[in-house]
This record gives sequence, C-alpha cells and structure tokens, in this order.
Amino acid sequence: MKMHRHPVLVWRDQGGFYTAALADAEGAVEGLVPVVAYADSARKALEQIKEYVRWHYEKFPWSDGPTITSSKLTHYTVKVRPEHRVEDKIFPYEKSLSLRIEVVDCAHKGGMRSAVIPRLAVEFFYTQGQLKDLVRHYVQESLSGKPPRVLARFLPPEEVSLEYVTAKCREGQSDLDAEAELHALKAVAEPLGVKSFKSRFSRPYGRDQVVAELAERLKGRGSNILLVGERGSGKTSVLLEAVRKVERRSKQEQAHSRRHWMTRGARIIAGMSYLGEWEERMESVIEEISAIEGVLCFESLEEVVRTGGRGPESSVGAFLTPYLERGEMVLVTEATPRELDACRRLLPGFVDLFSVLRLPEFTNNEALSVLREVTGQLDRKYRVSGVPDIVPECYRLHKRFLPYHSFPGKASQFLHQLYEERTREGLSIDRESVVAKFSRETGLPLNLLRDEDRLPVSEIRDFFTQRIIGQNEACEAVTRLVSTFKAGLNDPDRPLGVLLFCGPTGVGKTEMAKAVSKCFFGAGEDKDRLVRLDMSEYGGPGASYRLLGTQASPGELVKRVRQQPFTVVLLDEVEKAHPDVFDLLLGVFDEGRLTDPWGRVTTFRSTIIIMTSNLGVSALRPIGFNQSKTPSYSAEVMNFFRPEFFNRIDAVVSFDPLDQESIKSIARLELKALADREGVARRGLKLKWTEEVVEHLAGLGYDARYGARPLKRTIEKQIVVPLARYLVDFPELVDCDIHVELRNGFIEIG
Repeated sequence: MKMHRHPVLVWRDQGGFYTAALADAEGAVEGLVPVVAYADSARKALEQIKEYVRWHYEKFPWSDGPTITSSKLTHYTVKVRPEHRVEDKIFPYEKSLSLRIEVVDCAHKGGMRSAVIPRLAVEFFYTQGQLKDLVRHYVQESLSGKPPRVLARFLPPEEVSLEYVTAKCREGQSDLDAEAELHALKAVAEPLGVKSFKSRFSRPYGRDQVVAELAERLKGRGSNILLVGERGSGKTSVLLEAVRKVERRSKQEQAHSRRHWMTRGARIIAGMSYLGEWEERMESVIEEISAIEGVLCFESLEEVVRTGGRGPESSVGAFLTPYLERGEMVLVTEATPRELDACRRLLPGFVDLFSVLRLPEFTNNEALSVLREVTGQLDRKYRVSGVPDIVPECYRLHKRFLPYHSFPGKASQFLHQLYEERTREGLSIDRESVVAKFSRETGLPLNLLRDEDRLPVSEIRDFFTQRIIGQNEACEAVTRLVSTFKAGLNDPDRPLGVLLFCGPTGVGKTEMAKAVSKCFFGAGEDKDRLVRLDMSEYGGPGASYRLLGTQASPGELVKRVRQQPFTVVLLDEVEKAHPDVFDLLLGVFDEGRLTDPWGRVTTFRSTIIIMTSNLGVSALRPIGFNQSKTPSYSAEVMNFFRPEFFNRIDAVVSFDPLDQESIKSIARLELKALADREGVARRGLKLKWTEEVVEHLAGLGYDARYGARPLKRTIEKQIVVPLARYLVDFPELVDCDIHVELRNGFIEIG
C-alpha cells in the first residue's frame, strides 16, 4: 500500500461555516481535479475531502500521487480597485481595496516550487524571487474590475489553517473485482434478493402470469422494462417474485446471484451538493452494475424524471438516456398510467426506451380470491383459527368508500394492520372489528358504514339545526347530501359534494362546514378533518402553482388531502381566487382528481368541497335584524363564474341574515358551551342564567355588518372574564349553582 499526503486549506467564514479546499490538485496529481467541501465544522469538511481523495485513488489506482515534499501557509496583501458596471459603462472607485490573500507555498520533488491560492482556484509554478509579484498579478487578474459585493467574499476569514489528509492506494490494482467490491452500488441501492428487503412486501397473489412474463424478460436482459399499474396493484411485489425466480436459477447455474438492485432517485443525489457530484456517483454505479451484468431497478419512473436537476432535461433520467441507448445497462422501473403519460410529455426520449408490462385490474371475484389468500397467510402467521370470513365486509368497505384504490394494496395493508392490532391486544377478529377499524381510519360513523343501520332524514336534519341556528335552507341542503351518501347514490368518480355557501358574514357558513365535517368524519381518531384555505391568498399570478406546490414540497391543500382523503375542504371567499385556480378546480370538481405537472395525482373523491362567497350580499336591502325574505344568490353566482365552473357545483346554498330570535338562540348555545367547559364541569358547578341575560347579550353581540361574529367576543368580555375572576377568588366553590343575572343594565355573577 502507498500512503499519499495532501495539503488542504481550511477556513471559517463570517456565517460560521467551514470550507476545505484541496491545495495541490491542479497539475500535482494527474486526473485529480480541484475540489472544495462545505460543512458546519472543520472536521466534517476535511472528512469530505478525504473521502474524495480516497475515491480518486480507488478509481484510478495507477495514479502516481502528489509530487509535493513540503508546504507552508503564507499571506500577501494585494490592492484591488473595485468597479461598478452599468450596461456598457464602467465606474471605477477612486481608492483601492487591500485584500489579505492566503497562499499555500509548495516544494516539489526535483526542486520545483508552486503556489496555490485555494480561495481563487489559482495555481502556478515560480522560480526564486517571483512569488510576491506573481501572487499580485494573479489576484489582480482575477479580481480587478469586480464590484464591491463580489470582493466582499474575499475579505479575511475568521479562521484559516493548513491541514493535511492522507489516503492509501493499492499497488497494481487496475480492474474492479466485480464479485466483492460494489462500493458505489451498495451506497445507493439494495439487492432485491435479500430477505430484509423482501419481507417488506407481501406475495403477488393472483399475478402468476405477469410474474412469469417479467421473469422471462429479466432472464433475457435484452430490454428495459416499465411496470405500469395503479397504486396498490402489486407492481413491486411482482418484481420481487420475478427476481426471486431468476436469481434462484442463477444460483443453480453458479452465476452471480445478486444481479438486481433497487434504488431511488433521491438516494442517487443524497449528499451531492456540488456540480457534477451525483453524475460521477451515477457513472460509478453504472460501471459496477455493468461489471456484474446486473439490472438496476428504480422505485418510480416519475422520480427518475424529476430528480437531479432543475428540470427533466437535467434529471437522472436524462443522464441515463445515452447509456440505455447504447445498451450499456438495463433498467427496470414502475409507474401509474397517469405518471407514464406525464413522463412521456416531460422526457419522451427516455420513456420510449422501455418496453411496457401492464398489470390489469382485478375483477370482483379475483379481488375476493386474493384477499382470502391474504387472510389465510395472516391466519398462519399469527396462529389464529376460527376466524369468520371477514373478506366480503373488508372488500365491500374498500370498494364502496375507497373506489379509487386498486386491489389488493390498500385492503391488504388494512388486513395486516387489523391482525397485528387485534392479536397484540388479545381480541377476536370478526366483522365488527373490521367495521370499527375502518371507521377509526376514515372518520365515517358506523351508521354511515353499515347498510343495515337506519338513519332517518329527521335525525340528520336535527343534527344540523341544533348546531346552526336560523339557517333552515342550508340545513336542508346538507341533509340531502348526507342522505344521498347514506343511500350510496353519490357519484363515485366525483367528490362527495361540491357546495357553494353564499350569504353575509357572520351567519354560520364556516360553522356549517365544521358541522358537516363532524357529521361525516367525526368518528375518526384524528378530529381535525377540516382543511381551510383563504382564497384571497391565491389571487395573484402564479397562484395555481402555489396551490399545487413544488416537486419537493407540495402545497398545503395537496399535502393535507394526501395525508387524510376523508376530509372537508373549505375554500373561503372563493371569488377572490385567480382565474387559473378556477381552471385547476374544474378537474377536481369533475373527476375528483388533481394532477400536478409531474403526473402525481391527488384524489378528492372522499372529500367534501365547500366554498364560501359574499357574492350578491350587496343586494341585501335590510340593515340590522332581517325582516324580509332571503335573496337569491344564484343569479350573481352565474354572472361571476364561467358556465363550466358553475355547472360543476352541486348546490348554491343561501344563508339568511340572522333575525333577533336566531341571535338569542345562538347566545343560549354559547352559554351552554361555556357551562360545559372543563373549569366549570370539573368543580361540579352548574351555570344558570336568566332570559334577560340572553336578550342583553344578543343586543350587544350583533352587528349588521358582521352578523353574530362579535357575539363570542361579547360573551368572553361580559361573562367569561368575570366568571374566571369569581372562580379564582372563591376556589372552595364546588357542587353548587352559579347564577348569571342582569341588574341595572350590568351582568352580575354570584
């Protein structure tokens, strides 16, 4: 083994970050390029340089190594005159700027001397007495005429030192030992044949024909393969089973048994922050996978196309295209049909290099048969017996309420979790446990999940009228929505409902959205099932892109719906959104899908979309408590929205201006909610109030412009704050009545 030693300049900038620069790259070692590393400590930065040098000698073991025998750090002060440039005009500064420059002075074998200025990436050879003049020449050549903001980068660093890294080089090694050394491949990929990887996926039940066809194609190693199927259809499981068959035969033939490796685009570029780094890593991976005549598998075609650069043209997929065209490697990856269409649009030359193998959707009988195989395997795994046939109920729930998920994926995952939870807790597995778990996950109450449970329309109506006061028409509209869903007559290819709430502010539009969320999804473990967006924030150019988000970070709406599709989406003041946002919502309202530019689909078929608007409110004549009929908002809505947008709204729901009795009823509800708060209930106190208090609060808490919105603030000020002081002053009060009364125009508590 040869040991090579390289000087490295390390400095800390004003922000506290460390930079390490190899100080002998250019000309000192053949093929070793200048390289810098950044980190939050000097040790980490040096370690990156050391890893790079080690990698260089492993890849180029015939390199002779550095010719430097000694090196030292020196400093020179050089004057540089800044300049400002405006178009073709130059405005030089009157005074020059003095910069203190770090120079690494190196002595070489044979008596030659060189100098390196790492912060400028400059290296030159010199003879005795030339160093100072040459440093001034190269610094002024590099920095003269630069504006002050550029020169500021070369102000003296906080700390600077000359360090060294060492690396070993094997003598006489020129070729990769393919069987033993797969350093680059192991760093970014896993062999598909290992047990730890296969254990993450279930067997591809019902896919024997597709597995056999894929295995034949893999054995031939003639073409790149793209598995196409909906999410949950079993693409990865099919690939694993086909690889198992191929590699089992490879062992019998005493060939290399680990030829199929799985990776992701994100792993390829992980930790690669400098220009060209991930490309070099990818070249090493290609070299190693080709040496063992292997197959590189990517989890997602879409990720390969969008990862690596600023766009598809500089992505990992674009980088791999020439290698695939020349047949230097074989690739296998997966995609959904929509992702395939998007990738064909973004990078057609790459996608056309694959032969497509499609996974067909299961029929109803095939899906039931597959799920029975899954439960049989789970019975053996968890050693349970006598389990009733829960497959029909599991299939019914997923087919009815999750029609956009392919079998067996979501249902199989559901069954695995059910068996694991119930056996861990020592509980039986039956039809009721299936329904209960499905209810917890989706939030749908049992009376909506069970077909045999009655849910009278009057009961639904009462649920809303007890919570939303004075809005009978709105309560009827959402009652019809619940009834349609209970009867199973909703369109499975659209959202559960698309409603537009119109009316003045403070009349209960947002409260109605909360009530709808509670009615539909209130049975889940996660109680936060309302996604609220202020559409006035999406009124400018580029609003649709902000709504979708970026490749790496999806927008709030997309993120929340992907995490929990059973939710209510509230688009507040929708009329203030940009027209591009309306175009985006057309697909959501019509097909229940939102597709971003990279082909990723977010499904809205389990959501209820509620929009609120103040359109038509200006036409209201009454001021104060309403004494006239509710106006019709449909005409204003039709005039504002395009016909294709308006026609995709299920109902325009009118909200009445509140009358005096409604305000009083809302005040009673707020007082009842106050009586149920933890601080009152914990002490066993009962809050009692008179009707005069209700009338007083209703008078103070109503505003013609803001409806009942100020009522909560009034109750907080008039009752909650005085009540809190009273309870703090008398902590011994328990199990008694607290009276709230109106005396001489003021509320008193006692």
